[in-house]
Amino acid sequence: MGQIAAVVDCYTVEPSGLGVPPYLSTYARAAFGALKHARPGADVRYLTIDDVRWCVNGGQPYVSAPLSDQLTYSATVNRDNTLKILADAAVLVVIAGDAVPSVHLQARNGSPEEIDQVLALARGRRILLGPFARQVLADRQMLSAAFDAVHTHTVTSHDLLTGSRSAAPYERLATDRGSYAELTGQLGWRPVAEIELYRGCTRRRFCSFCNEPVKSPLVSFRDPSDVLAEVAELYAAGVRNFRLGQQTCFFSYLNRDADAIGRLLAGIRELCPELEVLHIDNADPLAVASRSGAKIAGLVASYCTEGNCAPMGIESFDPAVIEANALTCTPDILLRAVANINEAGAHPGPRGLPLLLPGLNLVYGLAGETHRTHFENLSWLVRILDAGYLCHRINIRQAHAYPGTPLSAHQPQTLPSAGHFETWKADISYVFDKPMKQRVYPEGMTIPGLHAFFVTTRGTWYRRLGSYPIQVIEPGTARARSENADLLVTGHEPRYLYGTRDAARTAT
Repeated sequence: MGQIAAVVDCYTVEPSGLGVPPYLSTYARAAFGALKHARPGADVRYLTIDDVRWCVNGGQPYVSAPLSDQLTYSATVNRDNTLKILADAAVLVVIAGDAVPSVHLQARNGSPEEIDQVLALARGRRILLGPFARQVLADRQMLSAAFDAVHTHTVTSHDLLTGSRSAAPYERLATDRGSYAELTGQLGWRPVAEIELYRGCTRRRFCSFCNEPVKSPLVSFRDPSDVLAEVAELYAAGVRNFRLGQQTCFFSYLNRDADAIGRLLAGIRELCPELEVLHIDNADPLAVASRSGAKIAGLVASYCTEGNCAPMGIESFDPAVIEANALTCTPDILLRAVANINEAGAHPGPRGLPLLLPGLNLVYGLAGETHRTHFENLSWLVRILDAGYLCHRINIRQAHAYPGTPLSAHQPQTLPSAGHFETWKADISYVFDKPMKQRVYPEGMTIPGLHAFFVTTRGTWYRRLGSYPIQVIEPGTARARSENADLLVTGHEPRYLYGTRDAARTAT
């Protein structure tokens, strides 16, 4: 056996990308490739923070069966050998960082304390990669001395042990890319591969809270041939689920070149004839509302798989907040964007789900916020409902001041949402989100292609793979992980549905 090298994935969440299982992040793939090329012949192991927790807890979950354990759910095939791998690894890459607040039913991102614990178990060179790197560099008391090298954006075999403060050219990243079969073979789940199309933001004015301009102040597009080459390697390694999500706006790829985007999507379908999921993420409503945006929405509906979502960041409907934070999108522009996506994709696909629906993102805690901000948000959301549009989901969060953003430079001040966020979020949940769930997924509708993925005291939770899949609870059950089912909708909550087995359609 060759020298051991390891990746410990503590998961990442950013405005432009998701790296929490089942998503396989660009960070994880780049780190794995960098280690393989920097250490020819090395045995590179992929671990998650869930593997570490399992071992630290004596080789068992933190809850009793049949309940699923959030802390150890996303384990790899290396779980039981984690401590030995960490001790033997000559080089260890830790991936970590939430650039935006995140909560997941089945996962918990690694905390600084847990990362410190990982480092205490390791003996070799220790490398940090991901959004957490900027926090570490900004606070010299936060683990910075514990790492031999820190990478804020990307890592390659060229700079693995020296660290980097800017993203490597796509051409250099491509030279580290090889077969992904060794990586995917170590996963304990069916992955959704997160695919990056470009870096930076195509807007002329940057939103005050977004970390993308900090990551890349200039826009850098990937050549479509490079994207297709990566997708082909992932497909050859058995990946059947893809999300074009690691960028600020899918619609703005190659400056809204609809013909080039169409060729890219067609190329993916040709290279991956048996793919199961092809979805997108992140859509700038300014781009979606344009004439080219309407055309691109049609292409997404034609080439991608159903149940797709184009989440759009209006962030706030309050004109004062929009102006104070350079948000640029007005409520009227958002309505045009919602209309374009509904026209292209609100009709059902082959299995009965809408082809493409908009998602909406709202942020509280931004400069200029007053109590009227919440009133404006509710008023415009009601207008969307009254217009009869369909919407896949709404995401409401509090602003997070990421280092280097204009928001982080503002003097701390107490805004109304600091004391009202939970009640304001509940208002939106029951005024907008629940009625919209009832519209998109009416009682008696069958949700096809679900798989059991988590068990709580409330029952078995089901979902499909893809962008922000709807979750359905089958109450009072404890089904085996990955068991397939089609469920009849029996009830609605703002964030999920209730369902029961459709005996005529449930897979066996």
